[in-house]
Amino acid sequence: MVQPAQQSGPDLTEIGARPIPEFDGVHDVWPRGKRLAAVRRAAAAYKERFKAQGQVRAVKSVDIAAAPYPVAYAFHNAVSVPTLPLISMINRMITVQYDDWNGAPRTLVFEPTVPDGSAQAPFYQNLRKFMDKVPGGDLIGKAVLKYYNEPGDVLTKLGLSADDIDFCTFDHLHVQDPRMILGSTEAIEGENTPRRPLFGDARMLVHSRELATLQSLHPMQWAWYIDGGLGGVDPAKFVTFDGDIELGPGLTLLWTPGHTDGNHSLVINTPDGVWVSSENGISLDNWQPELSKIPGVRKYHERFGREICPNANTLEDSLDQYDSMVKEKTLADPGKRDPRRLQILPSTELAPWKRFWPVVPTHVHGGIGYGEIKAGLR
Repeated sequence: MVQPAQQSGPDLTEIGARPIPEFDGVHDVWPRGKRLAAVRRAAAAYKERFKAQGQVRAVKSVDIAAAPYPVAYAFHNAVSVPTLPLISMINRMITVQYDDWNGAPRTLVFEPTVPDGSAQAPFYQNLRKFMDKVPGGDLIGKAVLKYYNEPGDVLTKLGLSADDIDFCTFDHLHVQDPRMILGSTEAIEGENTPRRPLFGDARMLVHSRELATLQSLHPMQWAWYIDGGLGGVDPAKFVTFDGDIELGPGLTLLWTPGHTDGNHSLVINTPDGVWVSSENGISLDNWQPELSKIPGVRKYHERFGREICPNANTLEDSLDQYDSMVKEKTLADPGKRDPRRLQILPSTELAPWKRFWPVVPTHVHGGIGYGEIKAGLR
């Protein structure tokens, strides 16, 4: 049997984090039906301990930008009526304040997307070229693109400075350029000077498999990553981990492979219970297709007997992604306003804009906010 990766290296000790033993080996169980059952059991066992450990100090999400996305990818080709080919997804930066396992107060930012960097991913470059050739392409662009805040603007809104941030992280590095976040000694192509770090001396938490992917892209991965995005970035700016880790009471990075090999999800314990955030889906419809009003999504659930409908722009491992979404569903608590709806907040959420009807979310969480984000904790 494959031994679980060691997670308790010096970097994790230094940042006050620790591994989660409940998940040791579950992603190696064979055959696949038994693996799903093992993942579900482990998630249920961990949830009980996770909730008993405490809550985060505060959490707040702020919208960054809305970007186009193909309907065919969003719901694994499940939509059964003619629609516009593109919808929009809203990216949100989530700021979390918590105490680590050494008792130190910490501030983490999740999904601090820089829109200019994301636009350089091959998928979006090709989409832009296509739209430039299509009559009315500018109008299409205005319909699917919207900018709200840069990551620095989000800090200002929250009363924080760059020096208040300890860590940043993404659920995965699709369309992310680490140079624009961590800084670089080399100028990005088309720019005259190297980028300065957005968050001072903050370090990026990244699953070891995700960082390795960016270091050596496979052709099936290439379109969604910024090739060369590590150029001139100080390797010491990364804190890598394997498997699942908890950063402190009420805050976990849950390894959820499938959408990418190193995908991880943010899990937060709040006064309203547990929230989970990732891009395994772009709407609660992906995790709860049986409740979906998007044409075809509920039928997808009924026809195939699947309890999830994945966000399927990548094909690294659909079975792993299925297991991971069940892992997320098991951790998430029912919503307080509507107990039928799980507290899963997509890291990029399908925009509830009427122009995309009938591909609009059945239920929108629209963000998250608890407690008071405070400056000067470091």
